[in-house]
Amino acid sequence: MSDKKLAKKLSQPKKVKLIVEKDVPIPMRDGAIIYADVFRPDCREKVPAIMNLSVYHKDKLWVPPDDLEEKPNPHMNWESGNPEWWCPRGYAIVRVDARGSGKSPGRSEPSSYAESLDYYDSVEWMARRAWCTGKIGTMGISYLAASQWRLANLNPPSLKAILPWEGRADQYRDQAYHGGIFAIGFIGNWYLNWTAQHLLGRPRSYNPDSFNNNMMWEYMSHNLDSEYWRQASARWDQIKMPVYTAGNWTSFALHLRGNTEAWLGLKTKTKKMRIHSGTHFHAFYSEEGRQDQLRWFDHWLKGNDTGIMDEPPVKLEIRTGGKKGRYDFRFEKDWPIPRTQWTRWYLDIEREPSGKPEDVEGKLLSAAPKKEKKLTYATSAAGHGAVHGRMGASFVTPPMNQATEITGPLVLNVWVSSSSEDADIMVTLRNFGPDGKEVLEVGSQGQPTVLTKGWLRASQRKLDKKKSLPYRPYHAHDERRWLKPGEPVECQVEIWSTSIVLQKGHRLRVDIGPVDGAGTAIYTHFNADYKIRAKNSIYSGGKKESYLLVPIIPAR
Repeated sequence: MSDKKLAKKLSQPKKVKLIVEKDVPIPMRDGAIIYADVFRPDCREKVPAIMNLSVYHKDKLWVPPDDLEEKPNPHMNWESGNPEWWCPRGYAIVRVDARGSGKSPGRSEPSSYAESLDYYDSVEWMARRAWCTGKIGTMGISYLAASQWRLANLNPPSLKAILPWEGRADQYRDQAYHGGIFAIGFIGNWYLNWTAQHLLGRPRSYNPDSFNNNMMWEYMSHNLDSEYWRQASARWDQIKMPVYTAGNWTSFALHLRGNTEAWLGLKTKTKKMRIHSGTHFHAFYSEEGRQDQLRWFDHWLKGNDTGIMDEPPVKLEIRTGGKKGRYDFRFEKDWPIPRTQWTRWYLDIEREPSGKPEDVEGKLLSAAPKKEKKLTYATSAAGHGAVHGRMGASFVTPPMNQATEITGPLVLNVWVSSSSEDADIMVTLRNFGPDGKEVLEVGSQGQPTVLTKGWLRASQRKLDKKKSLPYRPYHAHDERRWLKPGEPVECQVEIWSTSIVLQKGHRLRVDIGPVDGAGTAIYTHFNADYKIRAKNSIYSGGKKESYLLVPIIPAR
């Protein structure tokens, strides 16, 4: 569809007065009340509503950075749609404070089944308002996306379409325990700096129930997957409504897996997926991003033929390396890309680790080495002297003889052993140019970052064979199989999806270590229980073939 024809199909902005209704009380099924802000156009026609529910306080003004395409206004709110853009186009924007947060009283239970019931009741109550067409959509980033998965599990009758934008879906695997390793950096920051301070925004004495949920302790004590996590996670076979899942290549330690798993798991035929790049919020508020959002909701909430369901269902921003702005998008028929050439690059150990950031310990080769080799590295600095800024081992490909696209999920199949009963395997993929300098991308927090990462605790290497795929291992995380000191075991490390065109002369480097590597930002992991004075080993060649499974995309 041409741009001119598309423009005619889309809702166009009209000059209308903005009606702002603050602190609208919404009754819950158990007799409780939670509060919402409603923004809607002053018009005779009924309008559909786009809702979100969050623990981040609906009244908190967000002042965006200067380079955001959507400009500041008094109604901007973190990770939420802008009423001054949506309401003139014939939509209401509804923001709900989750129970126990912002202005909603009660016990705070973030990311819970109970919260999802409140969201369900809010959707159905709002759909019955005199100004509403009865059709509700949901949209938002991060928590405002993750809460949509849990709501969609329940299939409220008035919920006609959802758009989870960068939204984790599996509370255990996506957020709290990457590969079974506690994500202490993000969880601590999120709870203390984002969640706790919004518990009514008032002193404990005002509403003591809000503070009776020690989330950090609960997360740490539920260190294996269980119903505690599953009740707060997406259940793909239960979600029936149309879904547009929007991911970000740089959200490889929180949200991206939820968006790609949605594509793999959803049974509905009315689904679309896009994956962009850059910060956590720039794409959402970009003109391109808002046009996608508007086309989606115009189709499902207004019945406008915007052509969005006529396009190939997968839209990917293909990174070519080191650009600070946006890359070009490309449409695909499915995910992973059907023409993917799944390629093994084998680890070949050449020497013991030095700990120096610029050194590498081996190569990534297209053929498996015949001779078995082994290298050993310290798992902590204690008792081992300085580590010179790097722990573990690095392997690098030969220079690319032509531009080579890697787009999709990856797997590190690696043989490991330890002097202790466990081993954390943390994997980082990096892009190095012919001059030896690293080519970095703009990360989700705006920081320079690497291509992607993967994690696994060796004791939790057990696979769920029914859910595992050749290109995406699915670990059960329901028991621990402790290592025997010095005895090698084979592990499949899930590496979150990426997209990069390695230019001619560039090399792909994989870092394998016991702690977080380069480009980690706030998404740190650490379990000190086994690391002190322990040593881990990696094997390559012979009967212990270790390799990186890479999704090579041939040109069309």
